[in-house]
Amino acid sequence: MNIFKRLKPVFPQLFIIGALFSFTILAYSQVTEIKYLSGTGSDDTVPWEFYCSDGMNSKKWTTIQAPSCWELQGFGSYNYGIDPWDERMNEHGIYRHEFEVPGEWKGKKVNIVFEGVMTDAEVRINGKSAGSLHQGAFYEFKYDVSKLLNFGEKVNRLEVTVHKHSSDSSVNEAERWADYWIFGGIFRPVYLEAFPYDHIERIATDARANGDFRAEVYFKSHRAAWLGVELQNLNGLKIADLEDKILNPAEEKISISTHFKDIRSWNSEFPNLYQLVFKLMDKNHNVLHQKKVRTGFRTVEVRGKDGIYVNGVKIKFKGISRHTFWPSTGRTTNKSISISDVKLMKEMNMNAVRMSHYPPDKHFLDACDSLGLFVIDELAGWGPPPYNTEIGKKLVKELVLRDENNPCIVFWANGNEGGWNPDLDDDFSLWDIQQREVIRPRQIFRKTNTLHYFKYNYLAYDSYQQDRIFFSTEFLHGCWDDGHGAGLDDYWKMMWNDPICAGGFLWNFSDEAIVRTDLNNTLDIDGNHAADGITGPAREKEGSFFAVKEIWAPVYFEKKYITPAFDGKFTIENRYHFTNLAQCQFEANWIRFRGPDDHETTPLLIKSGHIPQIDLEPGDEGILSVEIPDDWDSFDALYIKALDPHNEEIFTWSFPLKRPDEILYGLPESKETEQAVNVDETDKILIVHSQNITFEFDKKNGTLARAFLDDKEIPLHNGPRFITNQKTELSGIHHYPDENGQYILEFLFQGNITKFRNIQYRIKWNVRTYGLLDLTVNGHYMQGITFDYPEEKIQSIKRLGDGPYRVWRNRMKGTRLAVWEDDYNNTRTGDPTTMYDYPEFKGFFSSLYWAKLINHDKSNITVYCHTPYTFIRVFTPETPEHNREGFGIGAVEYPDGDISFLNAIPPTGTMFKKTEVLGPQSQPETEYGWDSEPVMMRLTFDFGK
Repeated sequence: MNIFKRLKPVFPQLFIIGALFSFTILAYSQVTEIKYLSGTGSDDTVPWEFYCSDGMNSKKWTTIQAPSCWELQGFGSYNYGIDPWDERMNEHGIYRHEFEVPGEWKGKKVNIVFEGVMTDAEVRINGKSAGSLHQGAFYEFKYDVSKLLNFGEKVNRLEVTVHKHSSDSSVNEAERWADYWIFGGIFRPVYLEAFPYDHIERIATDARANGDFRAEVYFKSHRAAWLGVELQNLNGLKIADLEDKILNPAEEKISISTHFKDIRSWNSEFPNLYQLVFKLMDKNHNVLHQKKVRTGFRTVEVRGKDGIYVNGVKIKFKGISRHTFWPSTGRTTNKSISISDVKLMKEMNMNAVRMSHYPPDKHFLDACDSLGLFVIDELAGWGPPPYNTEIGKKLVKELVLRDENNPCIVFWANGNEGGWNPDLDDDFSLWDIQQREVIRPRQIFRKTNTLHYFKYNYLAYDSYQQDRIFFSTEFLHGCWDDGHGAGLDDYWKMMWNDPICAGGFLWNFSDEAIVRTDLNNTLDIDGNHAADGITGPAREKEGSFFAVKEIWAPVYFEKKYITPAFDGKFTIENRYHFTNLAQCQFEANWIRFRGPDDHETTPLLIKSGHIPQIDLEPGDEGILSVEIPDDWDSFDALYIKALDPHNEEIFTWSFPLKRPDEILYGLPESKETEQAVNVDETDKILIVHSQNITFEFDKKNGTLARAFLDDKEIPLHNGPRFITNQKTELSGIHHYPDENGQYILEFLFQGNITKFRNIQYRIKWNVRTYGLLDLTVNGHYMQGITFDYPEEKIQSIKRLGDGPYRVWRNRMKGTRLAVWEDDYNNTRTGDPTTMYDYPEFKGFFSSLYWAKLINHDKSNITVYCHTPYTFIRVFTPETPEHNREGFGIGAVEYPDGDISFLNAIPPTGTMFKKTEVLGPQSQPETEYGWDSEPVMMRLTFDFGK
């Protein structure tokens, strides 16, 4: 400024403009400059020249988009990771790309950076080798190419030879033999980075929750004399700064430490971030180079025989494992996909993700930093044998140096399920200033036990290693519609209440159905190998998505049934780690539902209610009070919606206010003045006529054999048939008109007679004068009743009950009582041939109030249920072709018939565990108590709709 004052009389404006221009150039030259040679991801690619050695579109020069997996671009061959070695094509590709380098970069250090190449990469620039062969697909590597480049307008030629499989057998075993698709190519971005001659090489930070901070800064400069550090918010506003003198520039490293005051710590619930600007300066404090690092202040402790602590708070992982994947681009993704995936995990109330079985894209970790997920970052190694020590040490270094400053990372993982090299365990700490703990997924190792796919009884945790911190890095395998939310409720009750358990990671996030460019762009999951996700390949939500969302909700509602004495109070627990529920919002809505003949499904009436703020610290229980309107008992249900501090839905719980038999639907009652019901009888059939409807009842078993509306046959028939393990014999028939002109038919059945119980069953039909048909069925040890219904007749179904997704006995969570309407589909969960059309039409659906079956020929049937807690079974879902026999949904036994009404339904297991080992709710049989009254079910059928 003194210079400006002194020279102000002489061409002041010109001087100022020139000075500012020179300062701009100087400032620009002080920072790292980036020039992308490829695009930045699957949504931003650049064409390069390409030659593929074998397979599709091979043996000719053409173009390919970079970055990409070459199979998805129509080159080479597709391989799944367990294909026999001798059946793989092992093609290689040669990439060429021409580019220019700014003239002002001359004299700077210029690196070429590859964020990921599958698998062996040999790089040449202008005909000269850039460096040694790189081996390992999922790791960022770079070469100093300053001396190989032409600067200015002269063109440079880049040539990269990529081998899909490695020349090193240990790399192939660690990465290319695995339970995932194997791709080839430059699948992550490629760019040039330019530094000033005097520059910062690397910054390693350790920012603690209490504001303590230290960093190690590596640099190349003989002129460096000072290092400045400025702490800023993400908008660049300075919060604090410091400087430290570099005493010995020849060491090319300086360690600094300080304490920042009034820091807002980072955690998964409040992911507060800052940025640090490091300035390398000469003796006159002129900036030689500056570099930004984003950070979050947090402290991770693994306290042996105790638990995992973040910022002094003991945590439980609610996590899932994730592969980097998109169906049309394979391992090549983009920032938008990463952000979307993290948001989906947060939507399920998850707080953690495991990077199985290799490191992810950088933008995924950035999304975890900014949105709040704890991360286990993993060295590849799907199974034994692992990387050899020489290559493994290089890849550990590349992994840690790329990811060391991401606050989301709380553990390193050395391989998976035997794919760990013990010689590498201590190498992570050589490079990691934060000294994060290392785990071996699936193994009891050091302080932790990360066992995979354990039985429910393992959660007794009484083995000889019971003092190890337990968190499974894969459990409740989610192939097809198995696992995930099925069984989680039982598991989580044990895991939540065990102080030595630190939670776990479900397997896994998304199905990996890949577009087969060699098979007319069909989707392929390689049998049953790639259908493990809680979402589909394009992130279609499965039923378990919502079950997990409720089970892992940080607001836990104690089970409650609403009675006439309801006072608006609910017992809840705060299962957050860092959030007081006073920071959340609760909304109440009193709901009145529509009937089956309404064209809309939205509630007929919604009355908003007030819920006062509740002050509840993490881990505490308390009372949530809903203000009750005077007419509350005129409504059908109460919805309570919880919103987190970021205004995102935690979950919406529904509480029925009326039993099914308490909701009035305006059905006409029979009267003496109405036309009486007429009856005909043969040796085998009772024929009953009411209005324009004719019913034929089978006299030997009491079933509705057939029914007709005018001359059109009604699809529902051959029921009810008892669903029971008891043998029954017809013991009596009674049929008669009542005083209102209705006709009553009673069929009595005898079951087992023992010293303790005389088991009997009864079917009672009531044919009303308006054509309505009432059914009452009762009996001991009766799971329900079933009917036949031609599947080809159905078009859609509308129902009032829990939904929108089907349930299993061990996956009852995640639904909401409402009116749902679904068109027919034949979806097999996870099977790409049925195109992920969710929710599934077939299966078991809970809490039936009524259902309207809409047929193609308009012969619609409405069923009103008058019995609480009744399930409706809608047809039998097809089992995927490659289901493992005897496991998961392939082991589910469905009742006879097509449409069933049940008081108990079966559970499902997983691909690796049979149902009965997954906990109480997963037992295949329902235990009935010694009830003083038989099980009863009451239905009304309206065939005239």
